[in-house]
Amino acid sequence: MTAWGRGPRTRHIVWDWNGTLLADNHAVLAAVNAVCSEFGRAAITLDEWREMFSRPLHGCYERLLNRRLDHDDWVRIDSLYHERYRDLLGECGLAAGVPHLLHDWAAAGGTQSLLSMWFHAELVPLVSELGLAGLFTRIDGLRVDLGGGSKTEHFVEHLYAQGLDPADVVLIGDVTDDAHAAHSAGANCVLVTTGIMSRSALDSTGAPVVDSIPEALSLIRRESAA
Repeated sequence: MTAWGRGPRTRHIVWDWNGTLLADNHAVLAAVNAVCSEFGRAAITLDEWREMFSRPLHGCYERLLNRRLDHDDWVRIDSLYHERYRDLLGECGLAAGVPHLLHDWAAAGGTQSLLSMWFHAELVPLVSELGLAGLFTRIDGLRVDLGGGSKTEHFVEHLYAQGLDPADVVLIGDVTDDAHAAHSAGANCVLVTTGIMSRSALDSTGAPVVDSIPEALSLIRRESAA
């Protein structure tokens, strides 16, 4: 685990959703394998997807399917993936430590918000249904019809909309794109291994890598107190 740069005490956490607060790996894998089946590719395991996953997703799926993908292919992949994922979304629960550790953070005076690459119109009601909406100062999801882009621009806009100083912020996520977004904005980041990316890929970012949300919050408290 690599220590982040020293700075002011962390005042605000930006949470990722899929694979971080939401334990949805089984739904993700089923959705990926629905795409594999449609394109004549053998099903893969979660560990194989973790080794392969990267952004931008278009290139990731070209490697997965071993073929060039045109616009129509990508639209079909996006549709297949999300159709199967939505079928299983109701079976997904919250990660270990959620929501009580988020309540503890708020009770100690910290603020927090949610930034996801899941579609905004579906994210907000789901977060509300799971009883988390009141914990967040802002909830932002993807506001376009076709997913797969970088998180950096969305993260910068998310901070700006709340008037947050990046130096006061830690982004907690489960993929390398989270670390890149935080670094680009001047914020810190903690990555958790609970999602869809291999530990070796997460370690390559130089961000601290832990195995759970409780560990992530413990690290943030230790770094803030140092």
